[in-house]
Amino acid sequence: MKVSVKVPATSANIGPGFDCLGLALPIYNTVTIEETVLPGTGIEINMISEEEVMDEMIFDDIPKDENNIVYRAVEMLYNSIGQEPSELKINIQSQIPITRGLGSSAAVIVGGLIAANKLLGSPADETALLSLATEVEGHPDNVAPAILGGFVLSSQEDDGTITYRKLDWPQEWDITVCIPDFELSTNIARSVLPENVPLQDAVYNAKHLAMLIEAVNSKDEKLMKIALHDKLHQPYREKLVPGMKEIMEAFKHEDGVLGCVLSGAGPTMLIISHKYDLDKIKSTVREIWEPQSVKVDIRTLKVEPKGAEILD
Repeated sequence: MKVSVKVPATSANIGPGFDCLGLALPIYNTVTIEETVLPGTGIEINMISEEEVMDEMIFDDIPKDENNIVYRAVEMLYNSIGQEPSELKINIQSQIPITRGLGSSAAVIVGGLIAANKLLGSPADETALLSLATEVEGHPDNVAPAILGGFVLSSQEDDGTITYRKLDWPQEWDITVCIPDFELSTNIARSVLPENVPLQDAVYNAKHLAMLIEAVNSKDEKLMKIALHDKLHQPYREKLVPGMKEIMEAFKHEDGVLGCVLSGAGPTMLIISHKYDLDKIKSTVREIWEPQSVKVDIRTLKVEPKGAEILD
């Protein structure tokens, strides 16, 4: 039996929603898992990139054995029902750029779990799959929208349970995704964050996160323009992303641009707009990054309302 699952890219944080907000985007990874019939064949993991050679080179460093995160997620699911994985062939077809803050690891973890769950007769429900995915990924902000689609608020509570709600993102708000040609690992992006932050910064983000949720619910563009500011992670990561400060500053006072944020840990930037000249966004971003010898892939997208999907 063979099962294929298509999973969207995701962008976490969205400004002040550090480790608790994420949204799905229409760029996809597809994970296919097949139980092989020949005993002793072990694990076979194949990775196929639809991106440039640069990402294919990164693929060379990804484990193709039991240490692969897809296999680890699958093994965890099997173990949760008292089984061990049989001989498996896992194919990962990737459209989501790696180490760019677009949830590539969350997508393959979710794809592997949902495919394996189908092979096992679907013993795990949505909540259980989200808990397992969070255990592998470390936090739910990417895996939640990868499973559910749309715009998702999530939290891992002290007892390990995941609280989550899917919110309605205004479809008239465009998201221009600016993907630079340099990578930034999540570990490095997290290493620059302080262990403790000033109380006023924590209060600042709490206020702006509340504003953001209300702005999305009420489609309040003026409030959204204020709400997207952050003091918990973006100021610290700014030094890791050349041009980030300049891009944010360039759109700060533009009517029709609701805000500019780092996608997840970066270095991808998201520019949220409504009835704004999208060509101007692209030219402005390129003008800032070009002198720094940064090439950029720019795509204007809508939030993907559907999450992971089993393919026929």
